[in-house]
Amino acid sequence: MNIALVTGSAGLIGSESVAFFADKFDVVVGIDNNLRQYFFGTDGSTDWNRNRLQETFPNYEHHTADIRKVEELEAVFRQYGTDIKLIVHTAAQPSHDWAAREPFTDFAVNATGTLNMLEMTRQHCPEAVFIFTSTNKVYGDNPNFLPLVETETRWEIDRNHPYFTNGIDEFMSIDHTKHSLFGASKVAADVLVQEYGRYFGMKTGVFRGGCLTGPNHSGAQLHGFLSYLMKCAITGNHYTIFGYKGKQVRDNIHSYDLVNMFWHFYQNPRAGEVYNAGGGRHANCSMLEAITLCEEISGNKMSFSYSETNRIGDHIWYISDLSKFKSHYPDWNWTYDLKQTLVQMHDSMAKRLSQTA
Repeated sequence: MNIALVTGSAGLIGSESVAFFADKFDVVVGIDNNLRQYFFGTDGSTDWNRNRLQETFPNYEHHTADIRKVEELEAVFRQYGTDIKLIVHTAAQPSHDWAAREPFTDFAVNATGTLNMLEMTRQHCPEAVFIFTSTNKVYGDNPNFLPLVETETRWEIDRNHPYFTNGIDEFMSIDHTKHSLFGASKVAADVLVQEYGRYFGMKTGVFRGGCLTGPNHSGAQLHGFLSYLMKCAITGNHYTIFGYKGKQVRDNIHSYDLVNMFWHFYQNPRAGEVYNAGGGRHANCSMLEAITLCEEISGNKMSFSYSETNRIGDHIWYISDLSKFKSHYPDWNWTYDLKQTLVQMHDSMAKRLSQTA
């Protein structure tokens, strides 16, 4: 039997992974205990998404194990053993603002939880491919020291810089920089995944995401900015822009396109490899540009205000360079541009909100 195991299975990337792999594996095992609701309140709850997965995919088996607790994970790994061929580890505390509130919880989930997953894999199914969703926050605020130029709607990098054409590559330093505590816990996890590949020869891949987005995101103010922004556009809720004149730039990758990267890696895995994973030059926007798009798609004028105080360690300009991944897996490419993603998010969220009204 071939089994795919997905942590954070009711979250954005986890649920996309379940849907993507359901017809490619005999069973998809999900691990998710809805800690996102604890992090972000009712806006962040993923219960609706877990229910959707259980109703939609008959070969989906859900476990509410806590990745911080080895004994709970071990029960799952012992049940399925070497039938587990793929592990997609997406479970995380994902907000750098929230991490400062509870550093022990953040580190336990992001760093210790990842170590637990790696060690359970090594002990019970060492031939499985292990995929980890890291983050561009491992680079800390190093991107903010690039030569940036202010335009009418965004910050942009100087045209003469090597990063202008494709964005930031994997060789930017993750050292000597302010990460936020979230960034630091993800650095620990990122390096652990690399090390299990390089030291133990396991098939591990690290994907350092830009902004990950899509229609199944439970966006909240502290995490999932495009999803939460579109929610505010639909509901009329107020949105606050934090710093950098609202011109901070993010690249955005649709959850399907990211999971398709995982699929390509799974079919031809490497040991301890690292890839940047985002929308690149194909799909990116500033906060102001995103607001304009959300207003255009929703047909509503947004209510928003501006705070001069930027989030600590926040990036002014970040666009991922995917050249390395595309050179290793030339058959992969994006399928969604930014507007297609936002339209899909709008339609899905409007339907969901009407059902709960």
